[in-house]
Amino acid sequence: MKFKIRYILFFLPLLLISWQTGTPPDVKQVVTLTLKQDILKEAAWAMQQKPVTVTAETCPRSNGGKHDFYSEGDYWWPNPQDPDGPYIQKDGLTNPQNFVAHRLAMVRFSRIMGALASAYKITGDSKYVKQAVWHLKAWFINPETLMNPNLQYAQAIKGVATGRGIGIIDTIQLMEVVQGLEAMQNSPLIDKQTIEAVKSWFSQYLTWLTTHQYGKDEMNAKNNHGTCWVMQAACFAKFTENKEILDFCRNRFKEVLLPSQIAADGSFPLELKRTKPYGYSIFNLDAMTTICQLLSNKQDNLWTYETPDGRSIKKGIAFLFPYLKDKNTWPYPHDVMHWESWPVAQPSLVFGAAAYNNADWLNTWKSLEHYPKDEEVIRNLPVRHPLIWLN
Repeated sequence: MKFKIRYILFFLPLLLISWQTGTPPDVKQVVTLTLKQDILKEAAWAMQQKPVTVTAETCPRSNGGKHDFYSEGDYWWPNPQDPDGPYIQKDGLTNPQNFVAHRLAMVRFSRIMGALASAYKITGDSKYVKQAVWHLKAWFINPETLMNPNLQYAQAIKGVATGRGIGIIDTIQLMEVVQGLEAMQNSPLIDKQTIEAVKSWFSQYLTWLTTHQYGKDEMNAKNNHGTCWVMQAACFAKFTENKEILDFCRNRFKEVLLPSQIAADGSFPLELKRTKPYGYSIFNLDAMTTICQLLSNKQDNLWTYETPDGRSIKKGIAFLFPYLKDKNTWPYPHDVMHWESWPVAQPSLVFGAAAYNNADWLNTWKSLEHYPKDEEVIRNLPVRHPLIWLN
């Protein structure tokens, strides 16, 4: 421990000098030094948590069973003219009475796994791995508590739909579960049988995601939902070593997402016309940069890819960056809800800083809130533990 403290004290001034002079620092090292104490604190909390899966709570409005994930569309409300009839939509306004217990359980699972894996990467302490295995088995292996590998009943609407493709966005929370397992999978405390069982679950979910009509609908969504389908499919395909889906996701990013969602100036027109243009633009940029972080390799680098007319992810970060650094300069309408909660330490900044050696982006990431409390922000923040994403 004394050696680690001396190591940090020795290198911290060098990193500070590099930030001040603009010399690109080691991003992973900066992230570690910035978050270490908070990671260990959150991991201590995670060590005290028992598994809570979808079987812990059920909703009488769900058409699924005990093991089926269920959630309800956020922006749907009772009709004042017909209180017992089908719900009506109020875009951007969240109904606090809708069932979200399964979503919150998944967010909690993601937080636990992200914290344990991050702490394991810093300390190498096997106690974090043992705790993580307990939660993995509860969610994906144990017959009494596991979740079925589909989202048949996600974002249902009373009187309108028992589930929708749009609900697939809820499982972005499982990405840090996967990343966390990958960070710990070489530990002797995770046996091959457990790893293969979890991979089997995600292989089944990928099959559902790519063949069920809900999955196809979400894949073809024109805004951040289509982006998040690619992001999830890429993450789970990488984990299960599904080359066909990985190649499909790379091509879809280059041939569909960039040309149809990023304008020539780097903005996201489909998000800017929403009732929460600031938050949705940030969310979509985070998702796109996470895709680049997942799929880029020496043979196919999405960070450097440009469409024939010059659209690129770098332009997307550059467009939004001034408004992440100072939201008061935002020239578009303010979000109808949660305007005050954005931005936080967006993954687009740390991933972009690593990809382009941009110290200004990294400094801004470092200065923002790393552990937000707003539930809306948390569920729309696909990467909350960046250390497990940096190679």
